[in-house]
Amino acid sequence: MGSEFKIYTKGGDKGQTSLLGGTRVPKYHERIEAYGTVDELTSFIGLIRDQEITDFQKQFLIQVQYNLFTIESHLAADKPENALKLPKLTEDDILTLENEIDRMNEYLPELRSFILPGGHPIVSYCHIARTVCRRSERLVIKLTEKYNIDEIIVKYLNRLSDFLFVLARKIALDNQAEETPWKPLK
Repeated sequence: MGSEFKIYTKGGDKGQTSLLGGTRVPKYHERIEAYGTVDELTSFIGLIRDQEITDFQKQFLIQVQYNLFTIESHLAADKPENALKLPKLTEDDILTLENEIDRMNEYLPELRSFILPGGHPIVSYCHIARTVCRRSERLVIKLTEKYNIDEIIVKYLNRLSDFLFVLARKIALDNQAEETPWKPLK
């Protein structure tokens, strides 16, 4: 029998962890915060996948999760040379999101105002994922000011949040859930 993968190493018991490449950093390090937030997003997308959605949507979201794991690995790389060995996002990944946004939009009524999140549990999960995606994007943008982070990561997260918004609208339509437009009270 081969060696068993242990989930605990005890290496982080004193509040430190290792980046990809071996550099030890505090668990509150900005890289950890960024890839941890992307991991949170990945988990929320898993929650959406577990709902009553189409098989196509489930498969599409699995691919999104693969791409988010790729993003996490790049954010965890302590040096650019360590990122060279990792899988990469491409412009095709962005185009895939854009094409799906366009395809879903063909079915949706024109958007005339902001809409309030809600109307159906799956729609709400999509909006939660969208807001976590936006937080991820902000944290990654902050990293780009100090580190060499591939700009395609920011672009992907930006487009993914758009995708999640349109997915929420499409799921609302599919479930005949009412969209509540935002109307300023004053």
